[in-house]
Amino acid sequence: MEPCVPRECELDPDNTGFIAVENFTSLVEHHELQLDPSKLDMLLALVQSNEEGQVCYQELIELMSSKRSSSFRRAIANGRRTLQREILLDETGLGLYKRFVRYVAYEILPCETDRRWYFHQNRLCPPPVFIAIVTIVQIIVFMCYGIMLNKWVLQTYQPDFMKSPLVYHPGHRAQVWRFFSYMFMHVGLEQLGFNALLQLMIGVPLEMVHGILRISLLYMAGVLAGSLTVSITDMRAPVVGGSGGVYALCSAHLANVVMNWAGMRCPYKLLRMILALVCMSSEVGRAVWLRFSPPLPSSGPQPSFMAHLSGAIVGISMGLLILRSYEESLQKQCSWWVIVFSFITFLLFAIFWNIFAYELLGVQIPPPP
Repeated sequence: MEPCVPRECELDPDNTGFIAVENFTSLVEHHELQLDPSKLDMLLALVQSNEEGQVCYQELIELMSSKRSSSFRRAIANGRRTLQREILLDETGLGLYKRFVRYVAYEILPCETDRRWYFHQNRLCPPPVFIAIVTIVQIIVFMCYGIMLNKWVLQTYQPDFMKSPLVYHPGHRAQVWRFFSYMFMHVGLEQLGFNALLQLMIGVPLEMVHGILRISLLYMAGVLAGSLTVSITDMRAPVVGGSGGVYALCSAHLANVVMNWAGMRCPYKLLRMILALVCMSSEVGRAVWLRFSPPLPSSGPQPSFMAHLSGAIVGISMGLLILRSYEESLQKQCSWWVIVFSFITFLLFAIFWNIFAYELLGVQIPPPP
């Protein structure tokens, strides 16, 4: 049940849009504001951040209905130095799930106020299902092809694998779904294990904090950018694996950690940053090696590595803005529309390239399987 908010005429008789500090204090003292302690702390910070000691009525409404605007965030940011509260790490008596939520808050969010807000506002519904579903489908598809081919590594050297309707192949680029469906196919157990581990370790916490819509958008943008980039820069090569989406998530998170280094409280962050960069670079190096120095004879070019790089670019641009805009509207930010316009421009260029460039450049495409 939503808490009852006193009528504006009672709190703001002069219709100024603000509540005098005396009226606000009276509400608190008479327990007329049904707020949990974290919300009350934030409202107190809101009062302290205002030079005239007033609370914006609309901000009060948004807080009572669990909504936050960018102006509310700015007010909290300005007043957090005088905010009387304990650090979230000092919370005691938490159950297993709430301890996990607190862990996620410190892994993902750089601001203590945001961490407290997320901790107290977190609900299990809707659950973070997108990354989990993608990972399960990828594992099922890999198991099916592994059993069918009786091969668990370097599956791309098997002709039947490349005949899959899920693989992106330049000879089948008119089949639009392949620009997305290739993310369910993997070269072998090592690529699947690497991608699944990263997207579960990083993607699930990101989805818990930022929601299914934003994280699924970022992941699928990385996947689409990966296949389109390959069709432009490595025109004869096929693509398999979810690395475009995985690298979009990882690059966005790592860039967000670097840009908010002082505020991040995740343990061993420097060591983990170095380890993540080494692992991601090693995976790119392995993909480059398989592309240009295949260890086994093959009937055509091996999958391209360009999806990794384009996914990272999507993460550093679009993803970083998404992660920096926790509980803020993206549509109200000019930089968001610049990124959207840039992505749409790239998308239109890639469509025209795929329609006309192959024939104009005389590219010799390997016969599709």
